[in-house]
Amino acid sequence: MKLQESQTLEFKEIWKDEYLKTICAFANTDGGMLYIGVDDNATIVGISKAAEFTEVLPNKINSRLGLLVDVVIKEADDKQYLEIMVPKIYAPVSYGGKFYQRSGANTIELNGGNLTNFLLKKYGKTWDDVAVEGFGLDEIDLSAIEKFKSLAKDRIPRIDQEKDVIQLLSKLNLHDGKFFKRAAILLFAKNPQKYFIQSHSKIGRFLTESDIQTSDIIEGNLIDQVDKILDVLRSKYLKSYISYEGIYRREKLQYPYSALREAIINALVHRDYMISVNLQIRVYDNKFVIFNGATLPENMNVSTLAKPHPSMPHNPVIANVFYKAGLIESWGKGTLDIIQAFHDHKLPKPDFEYDGLSIKVTFYSNAASGGASGGASGGASGGANKLYEFIRQNPGLNSKQMSEILHVALRTLERHLKTLKEAHKVEFRGASKTGGYYVK
Repeated sequence: MKLQESQTLEFKEIWKDEYLKTICAFANTDGGMLYIGVDDNATIVGISKAAEFTEVLPNKINSRLGLLVDVVIKEADDKQYLEIMVPKIYAPVSYGGKFYQRSGANTIELNGGNLTNFLLKKYGKTWDDVAVEGFGLDEIDLSAIEKFKSLAKDRIPRIDQEKDVIQLLSKLNLHDGKFFKRAAILLFAKNPQKYFIQSHSKIGRFLTESDIQTSDIIEGNLIDQVDKILDVLRSKYLKSYISYEGIYRREKLQYPYSALREAIINALVHRDYMISVNLQIRVYDNKFVIFNGATLPENMNVSTLAKPHPSMPHNPVIANVFYKAGLIESWGKGTLDIIQAFHDHKLPKPDFEYDGLSIKVTFYSNAASGGASGGASGGASGGANKLYEFIRQNPGLNSKQMSEILHVALRTLERHLKTLKEAHKVEFRGASKTGGYYVK
């Protein structure tokens, strides 16, 4: 058995009741196989009284977890071991009043916002689709409604003729017939921070990572925050370069405006508003950083953002309103547009980073080095360090795949890989055609 533990595979030498957590996690994720009598290296060590387990374990798993699983005796090298096949269950499964999921080869207990999102998803709901009691029509910002109607007239014919606010918000799936939903509060409330205190945004100018020069807090609903953030950035934080075409004066920001706008809208739409981390924009002399509490969809990582991918918004109700306002497209191409804008302006490729709870996007000016190649001044060591971070966040890719994703010449990338391997920082695992690089 030449296998490795993964999100759907786990090995145990003996049975312990605590492994019910693993079975619970399999059921709550993608299903999986738990082998008893196999060590961590996938070596069959065998288990005694295997036949008794085929009678005891199904009943124990059913009584503790409410699951029906198959427990089968397998045999190799005159040793018996057990195969427990756990199906994916679409209703939430708990063990001892707690919920578990698989994350890679690990079993994790869900709590806080992760637990809430998990339960909502299992019941076909998202956080922004939940109704809120106590929020009234008088708390709706009618100017934001009119602004939306003006923006949406190309995608919603005759919307300017809709005078009934509740009727309009019902059509946008923001009112359930009795109560307004969380999305309605964030999008159109006069004071959404009264209900969701963390829904404001912060902008700061930093001299170093810890030395802040000035800062602003942007409050209000999401429809207004987009323009407020961009206005403050243009008037107070970003450098502009003046040029002339004949008698006409041209003003150009140090970063492409379309990319800034796209990144800020994406951050507001995809943000996890249950996480206390608010949208933070850090402006430095040579880089621009957007830090946002967010969770990527399953089966997506930062490398996915650099290539065509489906649109899977964390807040689909909010995303739908932004789409109808013409502020976003529904094709999952926002990050591609950002990358293309920087390419067109001959600026280093932006960096996308993800730690499981937040997404960090870094834009580099001409004075900075960006991208895995080390940029204008990163040099060989800078490029290798960038590549190390990329491999750490996106393990298992081969050199050709990384070259295509990062838009770095294969020869350059392989030179950085050689540097990392000689420093014993990364290693290649698996067959030459199907394996990939991992950090040590």
